[in-house]
Amino acid sequence: MNNQRVRVRFAPSPTGPLHAGGVRTALYNYLFARQQGGEMLLRIEDTDQNRYVPGAEEYILEALDWLGVQIDEGPQQGGPHAPYRQSERKEMYREYAEKLIADGKAYYAFDTAEELDAMRKRLEEAKVAAVQYNAITRMEMTNSLTLTPEQTQAKLESGEPYVIRMKIMPKEDVRFKDLIRDWVVVHSSQIDDKVLLKSDGMPTYHLANIVDDHLMGITHVIRGEEWLPSAPLHVLLYRYLGWESTMPQFAHLPLLLKPDGNGKLSKRDADLGGFPIFPLEWTDPVTGDKAKGFREEGYLPAATANFLALLGWNAGTEQEIFDMEDLIKAFSFERVHKAGARFDIQKANWFNQQYLKQMDDAAIVAQIKPLYQAKGIDVKDDQIAQIVHLLKDRVHFVKEIVSESVFLFNEPEVYDQDVAVKKWNEEAVNAISALKDAFADFSGDFTSQNIKEAIFAALDAIGVKMGKVMQALRLAVTGAGAGPDLMIIMEILGKDEVVKRLENALDRLPAQIRLA
Repeated sequence: MNNQRVRVRFAPSPTGPLHAGGVRTALYNYLFARQQGGEMLLRIEDTDQNRYVPGAEEYILEALDWLGVQIDEGPQQGGPHAPYRQSERKEMYREYAEKLIADGKAYYAFDTAEELDAMRKRLEEAKVAAVQYNAITRMEMTNSLTLTPEQTQAKLESGEPYVIRMKIMPKEDVRFKDLIRDWVVVHSSQIDDKVLLKSDGMPTYHLANIVDDHLMGITHVIRGEEWLPSAPLHVLLYRYLGWESTMPQFAHLPLLLKPDGNGKLSKRDADLGGFPIFPLEWTDPVTGDKAKGFREEGYLPAATANFLALLGWNAGTEQEIFDMEDLIKAFSFERVHKAGARFDIQKANWFNQQYLKQMDDAAIVAQIKPLYQAKGIDVKDDQIAQIVHLLKDRVHFVKEIVSESVFLFNEPEVYDQDVAVKKWNEEAVNAISALKDAFADFSGDFTSQNIKEAIFAALDAIGVKMGKVMQALRLAVTGAGAGPDLMIIMEILGKDEVVKRLENALDRLPAQIRLA
């Protein structure tokens, strides 16, 4: 590999939503490119038109943008190697397939579906371990290796359907060095004669991605482990096309595993576990089924990127919080694991909590206001700011601040039964009565510090220690026995609301305890 500028590509197929594994692949490509001062391309690999799903390409673009992965060349951005959709490059691939035929590295195959089925059945009956169209079986099939040149030409001129297959040479070792897995060696007997050009004239992934990577100057192919079995075939294609000297370096990333670590992570696992594995919500255009997205579930993009980056890679230190710039500086293939990475959604929640704590309160207020409005709750910005301050460090998601603060707008009608039975005694009733009167007479600013001082003074006057009745006071104000700072809660509620809640608790709690 020469010292040309690093160029990487993310090349998804528009067949549905972008899986977390694909998102991580895009992220690793981006981190490496930026670290090396290189460029990142987006190429849409839509050669399989039967699997094309409307809206999938737009989804991919929006997901990468949300995550903060910036594309230098692609369908939206354009670039010197346009077009960036493989379906728009169709004629280009035929030229290289024909070149391989001319060089004796590929051949025309005219086999019908029935002939291929018969070949498979014959091999299965003979107990052949690997049923392949290869150096042995191809000599029994209908192709330009078994037909005369005149027969082949006649079939081509008559318009008979055909595919172009790669001619794998027997008795050959295929070697390449993977940036994560070191040297990989595969014998050519394990590689079959893959189809390069389909009967509809569209290339298969194998031909199209090699041709495009070469023409687009890709220096590093960073992709999922599932492509590792195809890598020897791709190495041979570079060799057969005479491009071995400019062949990119390969890095095959570890799989994302189920939460229990047993097997590859799937949409079904996410559905059963009730967690997202897609960056954005996805609605199936055929069935209408919805799949959860990290964005819609309330995950912050920076937290999501941080979480995904650490699925299969670490910096070799105790550090866990990395913003995008930190990730770019720290990333290396040497620290990418070979083994699969367990998808732990609880860790994702933890990352989101850490990033939420770092968020500016004003930004959170702006996000929360419409959530309150959607619930029909009329609340002022200064009150929202107080609520954010109260709950920000206690939740994992912005939306939880709203759900956890509903008690501020709806006074309790039912009280925590266990706490009521244990803590609502005669001493508590006397203390709550004294506090109700003290708050009713309170004339200063009803701030958390002044509230605390008023409580101390009122309880001291009746000889009750604060610690003995605080849980009863919380119960009377919120209906719960635990929660965030009670003084700040009462400041947000205001004097009149606190007095009203204490009065209601004195009336309602004895009846609730008796009914229990």
